[in-house]
Amino acid sequence: MTTIITEARATGKYLRLSPHKTRRILNQIRGKKYQEAILILEFMPYKPCKIIKKILESAGNNAINRKWDKNNLIITRAFVNEGPKLKRFQPRAQGKAFSIHKPTCHITINVANK
Repeated sequence: MTTIITEARATGKYLRLSPHKTRRILNQIRGKKYQEAILILEFMPYKPCKIIKKILESAGNNAINRKWDKNNLIITRAFVNEGPKLKRFQPRAQGKAFSIHKPTCHITINVANK
């Protein structure tokens, strides 16, 4: 039994980014053409853009391995899930300690042939 693969996927896991802030950027590129999304990410001033661009390029290269044309690719799914939080403590006055939660996230991007 053969299955027809219609999407190419790339994921980035355990990235030291906030899922909330990353989700704002992914909402901007979801449904766009591959080349247009790369251009949008290049000129956005946010930290997650550089990492999202790398993951998107990886998904594009995965599509090229399937003999698809980069000019016909569309981003069908782009989502972020919450990863484990790194827990740290900040010493404060009078022997107290405040907790610091450093978030991580998992980003998944799917591209499909138009």
